[in-house]
Amino acid sequence: MEINLPKAIRSTEIGYQALIRIFNICETKKNTNVFFNFENLVFFEANLCSLLGCILEKLQENNCKYYFLGMRDTVETILNKNNFLTHYFDNEKTEDNFNTTIKYQSFHKTNTDDAYELYISEELINKKDLPQMSEEVTLKILENIFEIFVNAKTHGKCEYIHACGQLFPNRENKPLNFTIVDLGINIKENVNSSLNQNYTSSEAIQWAMVEGNTTKITEPGGLGLSIILQFIKLNKGKFEVISSDGYYNFSNETVKTRILECEFPGTIINFTFNLDDENSYTLKN
Repeated sequence: MEINLPKAIRSTEIGYQALIRIFNICETKKNTNVFFNFENLVFFEANLCSLLGCILEKLQENNCKYYFLGMRDTVETILNKNNFLTHYFDNEKTEDNFNTTIKYQSFHKTNTDDAYELYISEELINKKDLPQMSEEVTLKILENIFEIFVNAKTHGKCEYIHACGQLFPNRENKPLNFTIVDLGINIKENVNSSLNQNYTSSEAIQWAMVEGNTTKITEPGGLGLSIILQFIKLNKGKFEVISSDGYYNFSNETVKTRILECEFPGTIINFTFNLDDENSYTLKN
């Protein structure tokens, strides 16, 4: 079977849905050779390797073999820089001399929490272009992102967590995208089964965003994102969640939600940080 990739895949609703459609196709294949044709693909935002990794995870689970064909040099270079092709195809790594990538990492459920913390700290928090932050703010943001990994493992009961990022220094606001994806129990299933409710996917995501709401009985809840969402608001960044067919977008001090045309069985979380931000951040006493 051959799958043709579109001309461009970006961290937008259109880009997410393009990859989710590919996932939906691959999810149904068993014991099949799958050929991904990259010939038409001119531009790929490399943080979405997190979602591409989920597609390959599902194919491996279904005992399928996969092959990448016709990849342009520009796309291949960036996927060699961020360790994605090195991870799946034993390609030789290309050095990231301009430090624009956050390397692709696939965490198995047996990984310790220390592995998540080390990855977030070394790959994201220590990026020299991040806005100036006090030690307390830095620690809180690390804790907030760490909590997403822990939630994926405990709430979602997933086999793998995929993470990757990309900095775009030549764009307006110098955006840094960081994307975390898992194929565990999605937010809609988790919230509705726990609360005995019938929320839509978007409603369930909004419920989970409220600080203090939790599906865990003995632990404080919410996605644990209060500090980082305050930071993104001031930083003029963006935060997105896709789970089942729900889409949640927080940017420009506004929350937008909608139901997508296609459904993803797990959860996609994307942060976009504005690295042109010249402000300094500290916590209030």
